[in-house]
Amino acid sequence: MAGPVSPELLALRGRIDELDRELLGLLNRRAALAQQVGELKKREGGTAFRPEREAQVIDGLKAINPGPLGTDSVAPIWREIMSACRALETPTRVAYLGPAGTFSEGAALGYFGSSIVRVPCASIDDVFRCTTAGAADFGVVPVENSTEGVVARSLDLLLHSPLSVVGETSLAVRHNLLRRSDSLDGVTAVLAHPQALAQCHGWLSAHLPQAERRPAASNAEGARLAALDPALAAIASERAGSEYGLHVVAPAIQDEPNNRTRFAIVTHPDRHPTPRACGHDCTSLVVSVPNRPGAVHDMLVPLKNHGVSMTRFESRPARSGQWEYYFYIDLEGHPDDPRVEAALRELRAACAFFKVLGTYPVDLH
Repeated sequence: MAGPVSPELLALRGRIDELDRELLGLLNRRAALAQQVGELKKREGGTAFRPEREAQVIDGLKAINPGPLGTDSVAPIWREIMSACRALETPTRVAYLGPAGTFSEGAALGYFGSSIVRVPCASIDDVFRCTTAGAADFGVVPVENSTEGVVARSLDLLLHSPLSVVGETSLAVRHNLLRRSDSLDGVTAVLAHPQALAQCHGWLSAHLPQAERRPAASNAEGARLAALDPALAAIASERAGSEYGLHVVAPAIQDEPNNRTRFAIVTHPDRHPTPRACGHDCTSLVVSVPNRPGAVHDMLVPLKNHGVSMTRFESRPARSGQWEYYFYIDLEGHPDDPRVEAALRELRAACAFFKVLGTYPVDLH
C-alpha cells in the first residue's frame, strides 16, 4: 500500500495539471488555425500534406529547443500534433504492407502520425496499385535494409510506376521470435518475410536448426498464421505479438544489432506536387547507359564537375537478356539548386534511359 503523498509532490502535480490544461487550449487554438489553412488550400487548390513544410517546422523547433526535453523527442511529438491537425483539413489515406503490426505500418505511423486512415495491403505490388488508383493518397514501401541491402521488388516497381517519391523514413528493426507458447520446444517452422528470415539467419541456425524457414507475405502475416498453429513460430515486431496474442519467446534475434530499414513515401504526382527545397533534400533517379566502354564513368562525370554528392548507387538487371543494367542513384540536393539542375541536365544527355523517381526531404533521424 502506497504511503502518504508529500505536499511538495502534490504541488508539482498541480502545476503539471495546470500546464496540461494550458497545452490543451493551445493545441486547440493551433487546430483552429489548421482548419482555416485547410479552407484556404481548398479554395486555392493546395494539398493538405506538404512534407517539406513539416520538415521545416520540426527543424526550426529542434534548433530553438531549450531543454530539458530531448531534441530527439521533438519530432515524434510534433508529428502527432501535425497529424491530428492535418486530419481536420482532410483525411489522409496511407497504404502499406499489412496486416496490422508490420514494420511498414510502424513506418507509416512514425512518418504521418496516428491520425490517418490506414490502408493495409497484401503485398508491395498492392501498395503501388492502391496508391496509383487513388484508393490511398500515399504509399509506404521498404526500399533498403542496412543488413540485407535493397528491397528488389520495390525498386523494380518504382522503375515502371507513375508514382513518385515525396519522402523517406527509416525504422530500427527489432525482430522477435513469437509463438503461442512461451517455449522453443516443438517448433516445426518459422514464418516471416524473406528479408527478416535472412536478417535472423545466424540466430535461427544456432537455436532452431531443424525448423523449416517458411516465407510469408509480411512478418505480421506470419504472426497471424502462427497464432493459428501451436507448431509454428513467427519473426515479427512486439506490436504484431500483441496484435495476435503471441509470446515473445526470444527478443531481438536479428544478427545485426543496428538493423534499420529505409522506407519510401510514394504518391501520384498529379495529386501531390514535388516537395520544395527544405535545405536537406535528396533526389532519387534511375538511369541506364549505352553498352560501350567508359559509359558508366561518363555518366558520373557531370556529378563530379558540378560538385553534387552521390549517396547511393545500386544496379539492377534490365532483364533484356543483353547484360544491361539500370542504375538507381540518390543525390544530395534539390533540382532547384543550379548545381543539381546542371548536373541532372548533363547526366540526362549521357543516358539511354533517365527517370527522376522523386525529390524529397531527407530523414535526419
